[in-house]
Amino acid sequence: MRNSPVAIARGVAAKLMTIFSGTLTFIARKLRGLGIPIGVLAGIVLALSLDIVTWEEISTVWSTIWNATFTLIALIIIALILEEAGFFRLLALQAARWSLGRGRLLFALVLLLGASVATCFTNIGAALIWTSTVVEMLLLLGLSSRAILAFVFATGLFADATSLLLPVSNSVNLISTDYFDIPFLRYFLVMVPVSCVAIATSLGVLWFFFDPYIPSKYKVTNLPLSEQVIRDPLVCQWSWMILGLLLIGYLVAQALAIPVCLIAGSAAVILLILAGRWFQNTPAIIPVNQVGQEVPWTAILLSLAMCLVVIDVGNVGMIELLSQLLEELANWGLTLSATGTAFLAAMLSSVINNLPTVLINVQAIQGTTGLDPTIQEVMVYANVIGCTMGAKISPIGSLSTLIWLNILASKRLKLNWVQYTRMAIILTIPVLFVSLLSLVMWLPWLIA
Repeated sequence: MRNSPVAIARGVAAKLMTIFSGTLTFIARKLRGLGIPIGVLAGIVLALSLDIVTWEEISTVWSTIWNATFTLIALIIIALILEEAGFFRLLALQAARWSLGRGRLLFALVLLLGASVATCFTNIGAALIWTSTVVEMLLLLGLSSRAILAFVFATGLFADATSLLLPVSNSVNLISTDYFDIPFLRYFLVMVPVSCVAIATSLGVLWFFFDPYIPSKYKVTNLPLSEQVIRDPLVCQWSWMILGLLLIGYLVAQALAIPVCLIAGSAAVILLILAGRWFQNTPAIIPVNQVGQEVPWTAILLSLAMCLVVIDVGNVGMIELLSQLLEELANWGLTLSATGTAFLAAMLSSVINNLPTVLINVQAIQGTTGLDPTIQEVMVYANVIGCTMGAKISPIGSLSTLIWLNILASKRLKLNWVQYTRMAIILTIPVLFVSLLSLVMWLPWLIA
């Protein structure tokens, strides 16, 4: 017999107030550069000692997220090696030249290249690498601080909004596909039109909003030569082949039931061997030993620790409550089921981060009963879209946003949380809504 929704909601609300306040404290310390790993570890120890969570429950959560976690780390290492080799600087340089001094064309190319980086190296890789690269390029072009902030803000939003195409493009995607055992090709086929719609809508919305800040013309005379930005020609030469084989490897992993993290990890090892010149006696050009230090371990640890929220809210009945809400949404048809699921995911992601949110919601979707298979499947994908795009509404919504904000602060680009949230809501909601409509129109046709 299920408990009443009102009783469950009261218990959940009381528990979540404590969780949210702790989460906000941790993140505030992170942004001020204080010792958050100690706080996170202390919180884990306290939760275990008070029997709020058990080792068995932690093991259950880890069995869901381990593949996504190791894949994320491997892809970040790949991105960092390529960044050290000059790969991304070369892309930014080419974008500036291909645009022929036209500011609006440069804006579009920077966004599209950022989407490509997010697709291949996750949205976190895009935030970590592409943001800094774009700022460096725009400073060389002599753009104003307002123009640079417009480019960088649009790049951050666009990268997350377009990190839906592949399961590996976002940890949220991979956790969902692992949990529901969604084939790689199936996920790709569902998300291709959704991603195309998200890209087109995001471009339109961002272009309309930031057009007053984009210069109509810029000079390309101050740009360095391609040879000057490439630090390791060997890594850059092999990079395209390795990335191509990486994409093929994802499909092979699907066919052979191999964890995706092994494919990504193998590519990372190959690049480390090339960069370190371990196969010959010549010295390495890239400081390979420092690559591991540049991985945002603190932020990753924070996100993993926040997954304990899943256990805590599950123990107070939130998953049961969400299952009941989803069953009610299912009675309103496919469109409202998708929209309601996604906006519910967006709301939770903006408060408790999208990683714990996706773990909560996949269990809630799994716990629903009596749903039409099409509606349940659309909820799965709507949850992914809501956790990915909706997380941008709040500065604490995703790990990539936290990293992105820290990079802005290091570049002395001022953007407070109120400014960020106001712009994020205006720019995110239309893209989220249109993307959901494309999912509702496409998925039933694909099933048929």
